[in-house]
Amino acid sequence: MSPFPLFLLRQRAAALAFGAALAMPVAFAQTAATPPPTPDAAAVKKVLEQKFPGAEIAYIAKSPYFGLYEAMLGDQMIYTDNKANQIIVGSIYDTATKTNLTEAKTRRLNRVAIDKLPMDLAFVKVKGNGSRKLIVFSDADCPFCHRLENEIKGLDNVTIYTFLFPIDQLHPDAARKSKRIWCAPDKVKAWDDFFASGKVPDNAGDCGDPVEKTQALGNSLKINATPTLIFGDGTMMPGALPLAQIEKGLNDAQAELKKVSTAPKS
Repeated sequence: MSPFPLFLLRQRAAALAFGAALAMPVAFAQTAATPPPTPDAAAVKKVLEQKFPGAEIAYIAKSPYFGLYEAMLGDQMIYTDNKANQIIVGSIYDTATKTNLTEAKTRRLNRVAIDKLPMDLAFVKVKGNGSRKLIVFSDADCPFCHRLENEIKGLDNVTIYTFLFPIDQLHPDAARKSKRIWCAPDKVKAWDDFFASGKVPDNAGDCGDPVEKTQALGNSLKINATPTLIFGDGTMMPGALPLAQIEKGLNDAQAELKKVSTAPKS
């Protein structure tokens, strides 16, 4: 089966999630505005739109690789020639640095505007001076989330915002546990105790919990796996990352934010 119908299905699903999220006082977007396409890139975009009607093309530009154009078709980076006769779906690697260049570019383009996230729907843990920022979408019954919690223990000087994001299809009891954790007098302690012992707070979980809103938020951000981490510059990375990789993400985000803050204003 061609992958392009899947792009369109993802976009329809994202649109439905966005509609659910409209009930919340929240906005989200890419942090860095992409420049308008050059005339030649705009022409390629027009051809792609004709060939794939309904597809969202949020970005297109001449790539530095093989004379091809790169475009975000839905949430997928593709490469194409100047007439869009051939499409390449896949990753380009730098063999010298062992870097997945496609993945890195996609993450930059899909940065989340974290200043627009509804932080009141998260509970907050401050470690050390709290100078760095880490956002985590987590499922109480997700084994990889348990692994991440163990890694996070080694972090310092970070403020961690945890959004409860139970994936009902995989963990049907996670939403119930999440609601009880949220309704505990000390949410952070309840969360830590649950991961340490499996103990769920003894309450009805009916305190006006945000689980439906955080699920809608995660869906609108196209989060489909837990844990998913968002660093201070809006870079999103899924998975139970090892401590060293989390540290690198935090430090890279700090450097990026510093670079943006010191850049000359146009």
